Amino acid sequence: MSTTRNGYDKRAEEYHDLVRETWGENLFDLAMLEVFAGLVRAVDPPLVADIGCGPGHVTAHLRGLGLDAVGIDLSPELLAIARREYPGVAFEEGTMTGLDLADASLGGVLARWSIIHTPPERLPEVFSEFNRVLAPGGVLMLGFFAHTDDSRLGWQFDHTVAPAWRLSTNRLAGVLRECGFQEKARLIESASPHSKRGFEAGHLILHKRGDEES
Repeated sequence: MSTTRNGYDKRAEEYHDLVRETWGENLFDLAMLEVFAGLVRAVDPPLVADIGCGPGHVTAHLRGLGLDAVGIDLSPELLAIARREYPGVAFEEGTMTGLDLADASLGGVLARWSIIHTPPERLPEVFSEFNRVLAPGGVLMLGFFAHTDDSRLGWQFDHTVAPAWRLSTNRLAGVLRECGFQEKARLIESASPHSKRGFEAGHLILHKRGDEES
């Protein structure tokens, strides 16, 4: 965790510059956020945590879609940028495995490419924490680097900031089922021609199962 925090702290402004250059170009990404927002609006309470919010652009976008959204990140430097750029939005420091949120207090959890730095064996701990803070029927959306090989859950790759993993979509969905989630939809994007790694992008939308679905 400290490696990831320090890595993003050191490259916070660089990462923010990259986001400013590319945010809004991916229509699939924007469409999935629209679907997520629509599903969350049907949940009580319609409060969302954008976990791994970085410089805050997506948290602000969710608020533009009508959601009460708070951004959470472990990097103080990224949070400083988020507060500077979006002064009307709430941003808090925190980690995915120890959220300072009450049980069943959220209608939605968004984690876009923030789980990639979590070793695969620790993902159940992360997803159990997401389940804890979501209200029954609450919506979870994940973004990640996807793999079609189901022989194992994750493959580590070189990342400029911290160790990261590419994940089997089917195996990931299985872990989420074990942690109390029901899959609603998935989208797998082909690698962008501008992608330096050539990885597919995965999007999963799930909801927290109620007792009757267990």
